[in-house]
Amino acid sequence: MDMSRVDGYMAEVAQSEKENFAPAGEKLKIGVDLGTAYIVLVVLDEENHPVACEKQAAHVLRDGVVVDYLGAQKIVRELKEKLEERLHRELSHCAIAMPAGTQSSVRTHVYVAEGADLEVVQILDEPTAANSVFGITDGAVVDIGGGTTGLALFKQGKVVEIEDEPTGGTHLTLVLAGNMKVPFEKAEQIKLDASHHREIFPIVKPVIEKMATIVKKYIKGKNVDTIYLCGGTCCLEGIEQVFEKVTGVSTMRPANPLLITPAGIAMNCECR
Repeated sequence: MDMSRVDGYMAEVAQSEKENFAPAGEKLKIGVDLGTAYIVLVVLDEENHPVACEKQAAHVLRDGVVVDYLGAQKIVRELKEKLEERLHRELSHCAIAMPAGTQSSVRTHVYVAEGADLEVVQILDEPTAANSVFGITDGAVVDIGGGTTGLALFKQGKVVEIEDEPTGGTHLTLVLAGNMKVPFEKAEQIKLDASHHREIFPIVKPVIEKMATIVKKYIKGKNVDTIYLCGGTCCLEGIEQVFEKVTGVSTMRPANPLLITPAGIAMNCECR
């Protein structure tokens, strides 16, 4: 798998937050990612080229489950309206994805999108969505969001196993807040600031090792030769080195892991 290809593509997705790209053709694909820390909407064209993207920090989900339905709906609607204003056209449909193991909450996620006047035309799990960007045939895709660590094992391009554990970036923030004796919100700001990553890494490293141990348990005996990381928590510099040391498996992290899954969700949307 060519990581430079992935990094180049994700750089374009990130740039589409700041500027619009002209679509190839008239039809669009929209991905809605309801995350524990961020809600992201990505718009792609018929050929999966980035067109526009909007995101907002949010605390309306817990461990991948919507706990503030009206708040989630409001944010999705606002992001949709921003994109419609930028693109001068209505967005009518979308794909969504669920953390593995939270399928019982699918209906709520659908209602959130429908409440923002978006028809849900595709539902998939987050690690599988992420692999639409990676494009691997064999290996493990690990999506670490704010609330969960999700894993999908691929063999010959097919998903053979999906797992999920309720450990994510929120747990890093809680540890950081306790250690630094600051409120959760302040700890979250510190965690998201790349200039503090080296300082805080020793504090949150035990939680990262726990995440890596979870992955190690699921890939044991499965002949996995590479782990591919994505999700907002993987923005923390050095996380791939911890995973590689704990699991003993080569681990790759893209330059912009936060937007991997939202872009992959959009890739799986029906073109309209």
